[in-house]
Amino acid sequence: MNYFMITAQNEPVKNIYAFNMVDIDGKVKSLNDYKGKVILLVNVASKCGLTKQYAGLEALYKKYKDQGLVILGFPCNQFMGQEPGTEEEIATFCSVNYGVTFPLFSKIEVNGDGAHPLYKYVKDKLPGTGKDADIEWNFAKFLIDKKGNPVLRFHPKIKPEELTADIEKLLAM
Repeated sequence: MNYFMITAQNEPVKNIYAFNMVDIDGKVKSLNDYKGKVILLVNVASKCGLTKQYAGLEALYKKYKDQGLVILGFPCNQFMGQEPGTEEEIATFCSVNYGVTFPLFSKIEVNGDGAHPLYKYVKDKLPGTGKDADIEWNFAKFLIDKKGNPVLRFHPKIKPEELTADIEKLLAM
């Protein structure tokens, strides 16, 4: 597997800072590096009808990154195979087509037995309305406060620009 947790075995996860992830370049990245920032977690895909949301995500990132927002993109191929590429292909696609500069990570699963522990954690905290709190589709969004706590979950069809008020509220806290 491409992940590990930094918490002691059987100790409950207190916030997302307990997770280390593998970034799109294959390097281990601690989510603790984002401590004190407002985080937007998004499962992304390059060949989805919602892929154009990359532009809105990048606009949000550029607008608020200096105020403490970070967007973390997690490619996922679980929804009709809409993220079939390699990490290199995904990174190139995002850069060339949408000018993405926010952090991207290696492909993960967000649902089922193979769901990454990070997504198991955020779905447990914010179960939504789907079966077993499953992610509904590509571009589901989780807003995380400055203490690493999941506070809001957004359906994939909610556009990034619709999150502005919620982001501003968390940034002001």
